[in-house]
Amino acid sequence: MRALKRWVLCGAAAGLVASATAAAADPGFQAMFDQTRQHYTLPGLAMAVVDDGQVVYTHTAGERRVGSGEPIDADTLFKIASNSKAMTAAVLARLVDRGLLAWDDPVTRYLPQFRMYDPWVTGHMQVRDLLIHNSGLGLGAGDLMLWPEPNTFSRADIIAGLAHLKPVTSFRSGYAYDNLMYVVAGEVAAAAGGKPYDQLLREDVFVPLGMTRCQAGTWSVAEVGNVAQPHAPRDGRNVVINADTAIAPDLTSMAAGGIRCSLRDMTRWMQVLLDPTLVPGWLSDTQRRALWTAHMPMPLGERQRRWDNAHFSAYGYGWRLSDLDGQWKVAHTGTLSGMYSSLALLPDRKAGVVILINGEGEDARTVLMQAALKHYTAPEQQQTIAGYAEQLQAEQVNRNAAHALPDTTARKPVEPRPAWLSGIDHPAATQGVALRGGDHPAAMQGVAVPGLYRDPWLGQARLCPENGTLRFSVDKSPALRGTVMQLGSRWLVQWDTLGADAEPWLQVEPGTPPTLRLSAIDPDIDFSYDYQDLHFSRIGDCP
Repeated sequence: MRALKRWVLCGAAAGLVASATAAAADPGFQAMFDQTRQHYTLPGLAMAVVDDGQVVYTHTAGERRVGSGEPIDADTLFKIASNSKAMTAAVLARLVDRGLLAWDDPVTRYLPQFRMYDPWVTGHMQVRDLLIHNSGLGLGAGDLMLWPEPNTFSRADIIAGLAHLKPVTSFRSGYAYDNLMYVVAGEVAAAAGGKPYDQLLREDVFVPLGMTRCQAGTWSVAEVGNVAQPHAPRDGRNVVINADTAIAPDLTSMAAGGIRCSLRDMTRWMQVLLDPTLVPGWLSDTQRRALWTAHMPMPLGERQRRWDNAHFSAYGYGWRLSDLDGQWKVAHTGTLSGMYSSLALLPDRKAGVVILINGEGEDARTVLMQAALKHYTAPEQQQTIAGYAEQLQAEQVNRNAAHALPDTTARKPVEPRPAWLSGIDHPAATQGVALRGGDHPAAMQGVAVPGLYRDPWLGQARLCPENGTLRFSVDKSPALRGTVMQLGSRWLVQWDTLGADAEPWLQVEPGTPPTLRLSAIDPDIDFSYDYQDLHFSRIGDCP
């Protein structure tokens, strides 16, 4: 089947979006677009702007895969990452409208197997709590069951793993962004709706809104066609990472961040959210208000105060809410390795901006979105793309100065010692010395650190000799494989495919049984690398 290039709009959704080839209504947006792409050398960029409900700007540039010659257009599919959360919330809101669930229903009504670490929290967790990041778990807790992709964790694994994740605060006492609860929310929707989540998503969001290119669940990349690939900078150029295979799998993370849509789809999504008359009856007024109600206060960042003149920040159902120069702002971002998205709405003026990038574009989306929104809220304060970029760079310099990274360039592979394989009953293993490798005395005494280890939620890992080196790997996550390296008296894991910014220290703690601990080298590591929540215990010898 050839790539889908045509659009057939029907029903109430017809005519929502102007042609993706239309010229820009305001040349300022084009200048912002071009300057951003030039400053950040992005592989591909797509952007659309809606004002008073009408599409006033839409533009795409770059390639789906660098070097392929295949251009990005308005129908190219991008991973929208955590912008999926708002669609999950919309599915649940539709179920509430149909009387199939209520926001204050206990989660266990739909998922009897659901368990949190604290039994009281298990019984009191409501459907609404799944969407507002108030579980008491730490930032990104359990995300290593979702990312890096691909892995073999199932949604059942996610639900089972929650019982082993220790909270860091009390339930509902504060905000800490999580993804696992949205996976649970997708399963609640499936149980209440009597259909798989991806089917509900198509029936309750994609079809009624005319978002005909969006994909979720299992689908054929070859048949759908026109799919952007993620990129990362390597040696000064963009290269494809985590490329799609012929069949896109049913991602465990789907309800939290696994949906793909095109610029045209996302523009249509914005328009319907801003103007309910475009698709009458899709959501009741009550449920539309529920999505954009401030359910959980969020910390207000220093940059928000400085750039936005913001006074409040909160989380709704799948949306971040704040004020921007005295105007109401509803927004979210999406971040995956090599794919970035951003969507922001100014509901009171029926305006919105969406940005899709198939490269490492965190700063790019930040400056482009800020410039575009300032066009509406405070044009007299608007800065150039380069001006915003310089401020972000200065922030990064300050962070680096405050959190200086250790120099790990002198690392060398740890050489397995035959004495290590003699069992775990060596006297040195019971001396309470924390083994850190290298020249530490315990490392020279034959402490039996290699073996199979198990974490209660991440599962089995291996610390085993292989081809003259010591290797660490997690059975269910192929990307978490690497060589154990020595740096002075410490060990670290040099991942095979992940970047140096994801590397952890590895510490073996003697005992009965010995245990493994991982901890991030970079204090600013992406919070999804929640190494601090892992606790591996030795369960057997290496094969």
